[in-house]
Amino acid sequence: MPKLIARHRPDQIVQQAQYYVKSYILLPSGIVGLLCMVGGVGGLGYQLLATDNYTWDTFFQSTGLIVLGVVMGIAQTRYHQFLFAQFPEVLAARMRTATAKKGSKGRQDANLPVIDHQGRQLIPVAYGLGAILILGTSWFATMLGQVDAVPALLLPWAGFYWARLFFWRGRV
Repeated sequence: MPKLIARHRPDQIVQQAQYYVKSYILLPSGIVGLLCMVGGVGGLGYQLLATDNYTWDTFFQSTGLIVLGVVMGIAQTRYHQFLFAQFPEVLAARMRTATAKKGSKGRQDANLPVIDHQGRQLIPVAYGLGAILILGTSWFATMLGQVDAVPALLLPWAGFYWARLFFWRGRV
């Protein structure tokens, strides 16, 4: 018996792309951002109360780490919003792939849409440089001795994930 070919209408594609953003970008960003913020602020609280080496330099460096994370999160969010606006079929295909049954026969999207825009080959490099920048500044703040290792590692990621969460507001 021949199978019917399912064609996805444009409104379904946008809706599936919105579900992908909500499920795989916003939900994890909120949870991971909250955990990183609680751990980072808790580490700063420990540094303030238990070790007595919390200074104005600690405050400024920890604020700088959060701001760096926010800038990196905004940059990634802008790119994802560009993908959402220009290539919603890619995000919709990712959502269909994520929700497809693993054991079903024939239900595999071998022809996933391709993201093809100018500068596409630089995106993995930008992601890598961003992660190196966040980890490098965390290491540098720890080596200066003003911020302990746990808050120095967690605060930029808290800023990163919360920026991703807040700058999607009103888009989906």
